[in-house]
Amino acid sequence: MIYIGSHVSMKAPDYMLGSIREALSYDANACMIYTGAPQNSRRVPIGKFKLDEAKKLMEANHFQMERVIVHAPYIINLANSVKPETAQFGVEFLSEELKRVSQIGAKTLVLHPGAHMKAGVETGSQWIVNGLNEVLDQDESDIVIALETMAGKGSEIGSRFEELAAIIDQIHKKERVKVCLDTCHIHDAGYDLTQFDQVLEQFDQILGLENLAVLHINDSKNERGARKDRHENIGSGHIGFETLVRIVHHPKLDDITKILETPYIDSRPPYKEEIARLLAWKE
Repeated sequence: MIYIGSHVSMKAPDYMLGSIREALSYDANACMIYTGAPQNSRRVPIGKFKLDEAKKLMEANHFQMERVIVHAPYIINLANSVKPETAQFGVEFLSEELKRVSQIGAKTLVLHPGAHMKAGVETGSQWIVNGLNEVLDQDESDIVIALETMAGKGSEIGSRFEELAAIIDQIHKKERVKVCLDTCHIHDAGYDLTQFDQVLEQFDQILGLENLAVLHINDSKNERGARKDRHENIGSGHIGFETLVRIVHHPKLDDITKILETPYIDSRPPYKEEIARLLAWKE
């Protein structure tokens, strides 16, 4: 079975209940939320989220809580050794975010690894390791932090599988840190998705396929290797529909939750149509 959905909004007055309603309106059986605005630290109490109503709606529609993916805000940068206070803020906010994810009942939190701010990949990566260990050593939940593969723009860490492996190798609770693979990002980082079996084999050899927690399914506005990170609608970019649909239907990825983060078209979400088109494909 394919578990596929999209980013959905989380806003007043219905919050989580509204998120699930939106996902169901796209004929999705998965979704991704932010617990608040991804660009800032303002958060409303979980008590306002209408969780009980949301869970009843999920149960009525056979929508599993494990298919609700939470994305951490972009303001977290554990790799910032240039401004240690920024990295420490990231540690503290990530700890609080894990508590919120636990209260919601979700199981996976996607996190951008961070940017080294010209201090170098090795230094930035060590700060990520230290930050994650500080957070996880004090957290007793079973929530998985899925480090997202990045496009490599600026000083981002995580555009190569080897960079993520070097981080995970040093984590004390290795079972708590896995990977979110973003198709746009790895395409922009230089991986050839037309040879996806080979890419997946690389992933398996370097990170282990058992450590793939989430897939972000996005086309790209850029040619391969551009290192820019600009998402495009499914089939309208440089990756193309045939490549993306084969990834969605790949037999080794059946149980992996797949999330669309493609741009709105004429101010409206394209997710219902994109999901239908991806699911309707027959080889």
